[in-house]
Amino acid sequence: MKSCGVTLVTATSFCDEGKKMAAGKTSGESKEESLSLTAEEEEVLGGLDSRLFGFVRLQEDGARTKTLLGKAVRCYESLILKAEGKVDSDFFCQLGHFNLLLEDYPKALSAYQRYYNLQSDYWKNAVFLYGLGLVYFYYNAFHWAIKAFQEVLYVDPSFCRAKEIHLRLGLMFKVNTDYNSSLKHFQLALIDCHPCTLSKVEIQFHIAHLYETQKKYHFAKEAYEQLLQTENLPAQVKATILQQLGWMHHNVDLLGDKATKESYAIQYLQKSLEADPNSGQCWYFLGRCYSSIGKVQDAFISYRQSIDKSEASADTWCSIGVLYQQQNQPMDALQAYICAVQLDHGHAAAWMDLGTLYESCSQPQDAIKCYLNATRCKSCTNTSTLAGRIKFLQAQLCNLPQSSLQNKTKLLPSIEEAWSLPIPAELTSRQGAMNTAQQASKTHHPKTEPVLGLSQTPILQQPLPVQMIPSSQVDGLSSPVKKKRTSSPIKHLEQLHANKDNLNPAQKLMLEQLENHFVSMQQELHKGQSSHLSGPTDEQPSFSTGPVQYLQAASVGIQKQIGHGTLSSNSVTQGAALNHLSSHIATSGGQQGTTFTKESQSSGNRSLVPETSRHTGDIANGCAVVKGLSNYVQQLTVESVCDPNHGNCTSPNLLSNSPHISSSLIGEASDSVGTGAYDKASNIYPAIHTKTNNSITSSPSSVVFTTIPFSKSTEQTTTHSVGSISSPQNRLHTINREGLENIQSSKKPDSPIINLKSDSQIIPSMSVSIYSSSTEVLKACRNLGNNGLSNSPIFFDKCPPPRPPMSPYPPLPKDKLNPPTPSIYLENKRDAFFPPLHQFCTNPKNPVTVIRGLAGALKLDLGLFSTKTLVEANNEHMVEVRTQLLQPADENWDPTGTKKIWHCESNRSHTTIAKYAQYQASSFQESLREENEKRMQHKDYSDNESTSSDISGKRRKGPFKTIKFGTNIDLSDDKKWKLQLRELTKLPAFVRVVSAGNLLSHLGHSILGMNTVQLYMKVPGSRTPGHQENNNFCSVNINIGPGDCEWFVVPEDYWGVLNDFCEKNNLNFLMSSWWPNLEDLYEANVPVYRFIQRPGDLVWINAGTVHWVQAIGWCNNIAWNVGPLTACQYKLAVERYEWNKLQSVKSVVPMVHLSWNMARNIKVSNPKLFEMIKYCLLKVLKQCQTLREALITAGKEVIWHGRTNDEPAHYCSICEVEVFDLLFVTNESNSQKTYIVHCQDCARKTSRNLDNFVVLEQYKMEDLMQVYDQFTLVPSVSSSTS
Repeated sequence: MKSCGVTLVTATSFCDEGKKMAAGKTSGESKEESLSLTAEEEEVLGGLDSRLFGFVRLQEDGARTKTLLGKAVRCYESLILKAEGKVDSDFFCQLGHFNLLLEDYPKALSAYQRYYNLQSDYWKNAVFLYGLGLVYFYYNAFHWAIKAFQEVLYVDPSFCRAKEIHLRLGLMFKVNTDYNSSLKHFQLALIDCHPCTLSKVEIQFHIAHLYETQKKYHFAKEAYEQLLQTENLPAQVKATILQQLGWMHHNVDLLGDKATKESYAIQYLQKSLEADPNSGQCWYFLGRCYSSIGKVQDAFISYRQSIDKSEASADTWCSIGVLYQQQNQPMDALQAYICAVQLDHGHAAAWMDLGTLYESCSQPQDAIKCYLNATRCKSCTNTSTLAGRIKFLQAQLCNLPQSSLQNKTKLLPSIEEAWSLPIPAELTSRQGAMNTAQQASKTHHPKTEPVLGLSQTPILQQPLPVQMIPSSQVDGLSSPVKKKRTSSPIKHLEQLHANKDNLNPAQKLMLEQLENHFVSMQQELHKGQSSHLSGPTDEQPSFSTGPVQYLQAASVGIQKQIGHGTLSSNSVTQGAALNHLSSHIATSGGQQGTTFTKESQSSGNRSLVPETSRHTGDIANGCAVVKGLSNYVQQLTVESVCDPNHGNCTSPNLLSNSPHISSSLIGEASDSVGTGAYDKASNIYPAIHTKTNNSITSSPSSVVFTTIPFSKSTEQTTTHSVGSISSPQNRLHTINREGLENIQSSKKPDSPIINLKSDSQIIPSMSVSIYSSSTEVLKACRNLGNNGLSNSPIFFDKCPPPRPPMSPYPPLPKDKLNPPTPSIYLENKRDAFFPPLHQFCTNPKNPVTVIRGLAGALKLDLGLFSTKTLVEANNEHMVEVRTQLLQPADENWDPTGTKKIWHCESNRSHTTIAKYAQYQASSFQESLREENEKRMQHKDYSDNESTSSDISGKRRKGPFKTIKFGTNIDLSDDKKWKLQLRELTKLPAFVRVVSAGNLLSHLGHSILGMNTVQLYMKVPGSRTPGHQENNNFCSVNINIGPGDCEWFVVPEDYWGVLNDFCEKNNLNFLMSSWWPNLEDLYEANVPVYRFIQRPGDLVWINAGTVHWVQAIGWCNNIAWNVGPLTACQYKLAVERYEWNKLQSVKSVVPMVHLSWNMARNIKVSNPKLFEMIKYCLLKVLKQCQTLREALITAGKEVIWHGRTNDEPAHYCSICEVEVFDLLFVTNESNSQKTYIVHCQDCARKTSRNLDNFVVLEQYKMEDLMQVYDQFTLVPSVSSSTS
């Protein structure tokens, strides 16, 4: 990989030069002397970078290393000052690494920012990306941390800290409720034999807790119990497992009857306390269990222990209030509830319990105030129930005479009076002790604490306190504390400005820069530019500025949980809590997220790192903003301006100014803070979604394909851009035919601490191109594998990892956002086979084409696909069923009908054609009955119109009816479905399932639903959620009838915008089920084609088009995919192949396998298509040869295996990337003939020297060489005739 170590000698020479310039000045000489680096120090520093973060102990036996790092930082900053910032970019990267190891995150962020600005191919430097990801992770900026870590794995799949990356990705995806991705990354971390900051049992614990979070309780219970059988299980891990098992038994009805469950729960919790008697959370859980079985005194004792041991938590005090209320001690209950809501102003359940208490004491006015406060809590999910209760109480008040209200004696003080009552002494003393402990812990380093992997941070699962209101009404109630900041950065700035005359020149310069930067940042923040991050506007969560433990974000985030699960970040001392990742253990059975509770908001140093919280379906992927300056300039924080309704929040600002670094380090980036939505100063990924109108920045860097080489760029509207940023050019389909691998080699010196040789190994530049012969290609690759298997990508391209496109510029006017759908009306068979029809459909300018009347023109017998015929043909055939909510086609509401959301409820099950046909018929009959009832209403009521509108309104926002959608019914078996498949051969060639011009017909094997037919059986409201087709291939869909379908279509150019919306709504664009909010799309200037598909109509979805469909009536549809032989189709398929790889998602179409089959079977006359396919072959040929040589050099035998007819392409069983030619199979799998395939990277993670693997070869190199050489550009018919 690209490395930063080359700058060390230069750094010393700069320092030496500075020393000479200071000659004659005694003080200057002394200072410069102290900044000199010896040769020995340079050698040590050469091995220190982000890869050592979390693995070097600076506080224990690494004092010398820490001193050296500090000296190096001073030296680097000094030379940067002298050179006025005009130094090699690697200086800043190295400086970022040093500051990261010293846990000085603001300065690390600032240095990384400068490196990013100066280094155009920054993305080749995996060590830089890894360090950047760690900084983002520290700030809980998970959205950006995920991107950085994904790019590391993309450019270097064998990165030495890949296991650490997978672990952190697993944690972040769990917080973001992307459970499938989380599990995948946890499993990838688990199989890796490399070192990691968590042990194997701790990773297994996170997997078990992931099951619990998903409400897969039996899986979770089995995993927990299996972990308890582990030998030498650390006490803290054991305590946490027992705690989780106890709490699961208390909450989950599936685990037995109430008496048995509570008995087991108490036993597990007591055993947990034996392993860790100081767990306040476990004491609290035990109190809850005792309370539920009526052991009031034991419950009080447990709650008291909870407060004494660790937490002064709102949950505990709310539960104490419930106990007091149950014991008919209203005044004590009031005081406990007040403690709860003072600790957490947004504790909705405590407010409701308090309201219930006032109502029981006949004080409706106070009860109303409490209920209103509960409804204002963001996490309150039963606002409608509370609203009804409030109206009822208000009606009661109106009916009571005023005199009776005034003369009535109050049993309890009013809410205003109660609020001012003193907090109980035990709470205030405990809170003070906790603050003291937290401050003291700042002097600790994580390695000084036992490496338990799991802190005592509580792990919750459901709303906790006993409720006076039914628990069903208070599910998911919790909210962060709304607390004003005690230390304003603006005041710091004002104080500095007022004291300006007493500052030295350097300080005055810094003050001026800070003021300018603050003003520009405020301007940018108020624009609410970024759609990636969202969060509340009025909450200022604190972030500890103490020493950073290697998984800092894990300790501070993910504390606030559902219901009364308000977790204090003070639940343990910081040193213990930050040891590892248990604070990422989110509540299962409800709402998960990262936030900060009131207890964590100490009045000390405070940096504005917005919370990462999941509230009412949204998540704020914490923005990393300017963190406080560590020396004479006080902390400056810039408030993020977020829109809680739309989830808009500024991108993380990465420009952290350091008083040690000159204006040259800051000025250029500061000037760039302008109007661009993705300016450099806003974040380190300003071009993360860059796309011009005619091109896409999505060429791969380290794998198979390169289609469009782009440099990093900013949005075209940026007014103040950094000079090093180049704007994107319209280079569609451009291939650099010569010097495609013009790689700059910069080898990093070997580290005396950790062997970095494999990571810094760079393949030299080779002059081969797609016009070189296979012999020349292999000759250029010769001896590249002599050094053994490399951990690095074999080749680099000239483009960064793939990124979603920005919305096309200029934006469309509002009157163009509902364009007419391209439609073709067929009258006869001749029209269907007219060549321009094919050209019209495949034209990239037409994202969708509706071919009307196709069935009639071709005399297709659609009855062969009717439900009646299907039942007669194969009534026991399998049907996948999606359970959904019946909603209006243009809207998508949450299940309660209170707000519009993007997440689309669609749960999977299975049935048979016969059973679904019965459901389809009964649904139709039920609808007829409803129609008859409406007719009767029309006779009985004269105001039928208003009644209908009322019903419509209720359906729009009521509890929605559940429907079932029969989907993905496989019709590939030509024996079972012979008549149906034969009928489809009447279609024109370009829309047929199989044809010579269909790329998918050249795969050589079936991919169900793509090059085979699938059937869909629908009732009204059945939804196919938003998506692009697999690998962006075109699709064909025919409505069998008898009902209609409504389609919504967005052009491919805008998929990046929809991806942003999905991220903002905490959804995975590729894997989640989502239904766009049309209002959001129109506001973002996204055009939406909307049309009705009637029986017999064929809908052609062009390559990359985003679409979603809802059935209007009862109907069946058939569909399949088609790959036109065009450069556009191939390019988009390749781009999605690489994007899938970046996102760790399996590509359904194996593009490498397909490309070689295309080279064998197809004569290509399109130069652009030819160049892209040929380049793919070139890269694969080089990879196969280099890997083969490396294996031979390492003494690993390559065994001939060959391929059978119709054998599918192979994928890695671990990471799901395509594996071509050389298959890594375990010895056991090979002997059993099961052939479980691994890619090289996963095989080496499992067995470093591949001792447990055999390598099977599927193609002879001579065969690949022949295919490569024979694949040439064929002259087109038009050029040959002319």
